[in-house]
Order: sequence, then C-alpha cells, then structure tokens
Amino acid sequence: MRTPAAVLCGLGTSLPEHSVSNSRLIAQNHLDSDDRWILERTGIAARRLADSRTSTGDLARAAGRAALESAAELAGAPLRPDIVLLATTTPDHRCPATAPEVAHGLGLDGVPALDVSAACAGFVYATACAQALITAGLYERPLVIGAETYSTTLIDPHDRDTAILFGDGAGAVLIRTGTPDEPGALIAQDLGSDGGHAGLIQVPAGGSRRPLGTPDTGPHEHCFRMNGRAVYAHAVRRMTDSALNVLKSTGWSPDDVEAFISHQANQRIIDAVGERLGVPPARRHGNLRELGNTAAASIPLALADTATRQLVEPGARTLITGFGGGLAWGAHTLRFPEARPRSRPPHASLPHTDTDTEKAIR
Repeated sequence: MRTPAAVLCGLGTSLPEHSVSNSRLIAQNHLDSDDRWILERTGIAARRLADSRTSTGDLARAAGRAALESAAELAGAPLRPDIVLLATTTPDHRCPATAPEVAHGLGLDGVPALDVSAACAGFVYATACAQALITAGLYERPLVIGAETYSTTLIDPHDRDTAILFGDGAGAVLIRTGTPDEPGALIAQDLGSDGGHAGLIQVPAGGSRRPLGTPDTGPHEHCFRMNGRAVYAHAVRRMTDSALNVLKSTGWSPDDVEAFISHQANQRIIDAVGERLGVPPARRHGNLRELGNTAAASIPLALADTATRQLVEPGARTLITGFGGGLAWGAHTLRFPEARPRSRPPHASLPHTDTDTEKAIR
C-alpha cells in the first residue's frame, strides 16, 4: 500500500493594520539608533505591530480562515480540517492552550487542537508533525498555523537589540492527503535541538524556574533576551546543516533548489545560509524588509508572499529552513504549492460573525 503524502493546499495570512517604520519605532520608543543602521544590520525597514485589542488567537483565527478559503478555491469545494496545530511562543494565556479557542472560532468544535512551542522554529516543527500524522494515516487534513504577538507580550520596547527585530502576524497552511508528485507535496523533513544553549534565546522569568514575583526577578525579566552574536553563529550553522541533511534525504543537490524560503530572522543570517548552501540570491525569497521577524509566523507569511507575487512556479523544488530558541531548528523539502493565498484582517474572524464561511467548512 502506497504511503500517503502531505500536500499544502491552502495558504492564509493575517497581519495587524499598522505598519511601523524604523524611524517611527525609534522615535516612539526613544531608541539609540537610526533607520540606516537598522536596515544595514538587519534588512528590516518596517514591521506590523498589533494593537492592544489584537491577540495571537485573533491573528491565528483570521489566518486559518483565510487558508481554508484558499483551499476551497483551489479544490472547488470546502475542506474541513480534522486537527489544528498552532505554532506560537505568545499564546493568549499561559493556560489553556490557544489552539482549541482558535478551532472554536473556526467552527471546528470537537476537532483536536494543540499548541506547538518551538519558538521561531515552531512552524517547521508543527508542519513536521502534520506530515507525520498524515503519513501514519491518523489524520487527513491538518490546519497548521504560525502566529505571534511578540511586540505586546515579550519585547521590551526600549531594548534596541530586540525591539527593532520583531513584528506581529500569522500565516497558515491547510495540508491534505495527496501524492508526492503534486504541487505542494512535502517530501522530507529534518529536525534538531540543543537545550545546552537554551540561555542564548530566553525569557528569563515567568515560568516555573523563575516565577514572576520572586525576589530576584527584575522589572524586565519577563521580556525576551538574546545573545545576538552567538545566536547568529548557531543559526547559520544549524540551518545550513539541517538544509543539507534534508536535501540529502530527498536526493536533491543545492543546485536543484528552485526556491529557498528561510525563517525571516535577519537578512545577514538568510544570506549567510544561502551562500553556504550555494543557493543564488534570485532563488531566495522572503518579506523580512516589510514585516521584520515574525517568529513562528515568518515562514508561512514568506511562503504566502512568494506565491502572491508569483515568483515561483507551482511544483518547483523548494527548501524551507528555520531556527529558534530551545535551541531548535529544522528543514523541509517540498514542491511549491499552487494555492492562491488569501488574507484576512485579525478581527474579521471573531467567533460566529462570518456565518457563510463557517457553514462552508462544517
């Protein structure tokens, strides 16, 4: 019996309305920096920042609904997910998980839903889980979402090292059972971690190791901290190695790669990985300049942006790789999907407000 393949068949996004340029961010947060320094050092010119009424769950729900609309358009009929995987480091609550509420907002009550926490590698991990569930024959249509609101939950707005990097948003893919030669087919995966370097990317307080309110907890210990230089070295090495591993498993050489989509962390990291792999700049795709680092949402947002701009033909040999805190990293090979991305603003998908779409996915 032939093992089923996992096929990306729907692409959806949701972004906060407000785009904040480097100059505006510097002025409003009183940062010791300038637009040129940020652009040259990171490749970021602007980012979308959530307002106080927009949660990770709002963005996730809107992106998930958009992915279902995209999939329905391609299939000519609605496709109902049978499991929801939400990759995020910024859930709506520490307890419970955000995924079940997102599923409820999509009219998917009764469908299993869970959060996946692997920081910026979260989407790669969640997609690997979805692929495994399909190939094992356990589920047929996983909905995978990456969503983050770092700016309102984890970032110290006055910390120049992190405030300039991160933006908010969500990207989603619907995955269905299919065949390995289809556009959108996931081919191979490679995952890894190294908890010995967990301190390089960390929110020091707020967990059981250092609960908030303990005497040694400072005013900014609940904010994101990162050792930039060490993270750069690990990110380049780990993403490069993981990409080479998955290429070997697939039977491709770097020359075979027609599209390379990396976690949108920093342009210097993206370029260093691309150069080590031997993938030319014209085959590297992303939207870091406009959106900044959106953590677990960055790969699906970049994937959707590439498809929207029609920069890659459906079925093209595609390489994806990501890296995040943990440390955690991973890579996938796939054939570029043919779905046309759809986008929704975060508050267009509040529960029970879009009855036509809700009925369509039931």
